[in-house]
Amino acid sequence: MIYCVEDDSGIRELVVYSLENTGFSAKGFENGKQFFDGLDESSLPDMVLLDIMLPGEDGVSILKKLRANPKTRNLPVILLTAKDSEYDKVIGLDSGADDYVAKPFGIMELISRIKAVLRRCGHEGTVSDDCVYNIGCITLNTKKHSVEVDGNSVELTLKEFEVLRLLMKNQGTVITRDILLEQIWGYDFDGETRTVDVHIRTLRQKLGHGGNIIKTIRGVGYRAEK
Repeated sequence: MIYCVEDDSGIRELVVYSLENTGFSAKGFENGKQFFDGLDESSLPDMVLLDIMLPGEDGVSILKKLRANPKTRNLPVILLTAKDSEYDKVIGLDSGADDYVAKPFGIMELISRIKAVLRRCGHEGTVSDDCVYNIGCITLNTKKHSVEVDGNSVELTLKEFEVLRLLMKNQGTVITRDILLEQIWGYDFDGETRTVDVHIRTLRQKLGHGGNIIKTIRGVGYRAEK
């Protein structure tokens, strides 16, 4: 089941119709209130297609609520929006979106993106292993979804956490920007490797002196080491 939260009835009906004719079950909602009223946490949908520009509560706010709730934290979400700047993409992805599709979009492209995200839901690119990683002063616990520097808790976004986990899990190994894009975002993000650099920069800032474990390999990517 795929939920589509979109205030434009024409787009919403087209998306729901196309999904149902491609083998999916789908249901549309006009706004955030309808969506949350219809969201059954005991039987979650497989994915949410979420417009950003909604009446009342906007899509980014809805996404943040989903990510803050342990029951919906890992629910796949694709943002649908007319905004198409790199800054808007980073904001959406940084808030926990699994993908970002700008309007106007082709239905076949959207369905392809949906299938790609669903394929990687149980993939190693998501946080599914129950492990504790330690490098220098940093401790990352995947089961608790927590990060500490010198014993002090550090709040990271979902994408920042996944980037750090991937680097710590592969300590000493160079992880290229393309690998980070594929493993964390699920596709090449149109080759916009600057997105990785932005996330690495904010991650280092949040980790303080602990951010020194992330080494930049110029022209290649990054690696974690003491």
